[in-house]
Amino acid sequence: MEKFVINGGKPLYGEIEIGGMKNTAVAVIMGSLLIEDKCVIENLPDISDVSTAFEILARMGAIVRRLGKYTYEVDNTNTKGGISPPELVRKMRGSYYLLGAELGRFHSANVGQPGGDWFGDRPIDQHIKGFEALGGIFEIDKTTGNYNIKAPGGLNGAHIFIEASVGATINIILASVKAEGATVIENAAKEPYVVDLSIFLNKCGAKISGMGTNIIKIKGVSKLHGCAYTILPDMIEAGTYMAAAAATGGSLKIKNVIPKHLESVTAKLIEMGADVVEFDDSVVVSGNGELSRANIKTQIYPGLPTDMNAQMCVLLCLAKGGTSYITEGVFDNKFRYCEELKRMGAAIKVNGRVAAVESKGFLNPAVVKAVDIRGGVAMVIAALATKGKTEIEEIDHIERGYENIVGKLTKAGADIKKIFVPDDFMREKAN
Repeated sequence: MEKFVINGGKPLYGEIEIGGMKNTAVAVIMGSLLIEDKCVIENLPDISDVSTAFEILARMGAIVRRLGKYTYEVDNTNTKGGISPPELVRKMRGSYYLLGAELGRFHSANVGQPGGDWFGDRPIDQHIKGFEALGGIFEIDKTTGNYNIKAPGGLNGAHIFIEASVGATINIILASVKAEGATVIENAAKEPYVVDLSIFLNKCGAKISGMGTNIIKIKGVSKLHGCAYTILPDMIEAGTYMAAAAATGGSLKIKNVIPKHLESVTAKLIEMGADVVEFDDSVVVSGNGELSRANIKTQIYPGLPTDMNAQMCVLLCLAKGGTSYITEGVFDNKFRYCEELKRMGAAIKVNGRVAAVESKGFLNPAVVKAVDIRGGVAMVIAALATKGKTEIEEIDHIERGYENIVGKLTKAGADIKKIFVPDDFMREKAN
């Protein structure tokens, strides 16, 4: 087991460069299954979810070559459907994009149930609604628990209204780009992840329009070709380091970003008292020593992302001025990380999707754990802003979504180390 040890209370200064968008990377990698040709994908984050996604395709027959730290070539010419390894599929939520990709290419899909962070019931009913509208027949295998979809008559375009969902929108796009006729997705998700994937597919010959709006139109094509594509910068990684700068009272230049994607985070940080200056492809965030309380609600894009819930909650704990409220507008059970913040002295009361945070202006060092990707990185921010030594366990969650977080923070002046703890020591501790 590995853990982070952080001696906090030091402002962050300097520059941090943002990598490729995690939430897009997995969708593009799985989407490449549709293309019976070579694709070169650049600006991929160097994280475990990316390597797992490529390993899944390799086990299905794809030829995967790593051309550089952030660049892969994948050839899916001879990739077979229905044979994805369930032990790898269970490692991440984004593996469910195999459903749309396999259905779109082979007119059938057989995929194990995905894993990833647990935020309560995360049904795929809107995905299934789209697949069935296109001609698919869905069932759950009673023996294996796998998701099975068959379209014996092929796939045909359809007009599909869904409850806004990034996952469902992407999966329906994947399934419909090679379907006969035209498909319209109404109330589609508008997140940059959807736009990024759509641009990639269009470069491969797909005909997708309207991405970034709530009505996406897809005209089916018979074949897609390979391309070289560069993933967009990760707005959640950027937002995380913006929050870290505000929390520690430092000043960070966050490079390789699209400032428009960060508008909701920027607006809330300014409201809480931080300074944010935007440039063409960077933002500079400076803390003014004291944060003010605020009320926060996470929403679908262009609202404040649900993936910034935990990071913003840390800022509310460090703020002054009474009680702040954070409302989760997307998922249930997003507040599991609050129990870890309580170990650091936070006063938080959770009632369903609303957390009341007593903004006391400080936290205390403690031993905590990462309960998921974003909850884990929130512990890092809290530790950086807290005087004394904090230890964060179960950091594999954090490293699923954040590349070289120790190196980036160290360069900005943080005292953070990753240390190895023998398993037998952890067993003794548990007993």
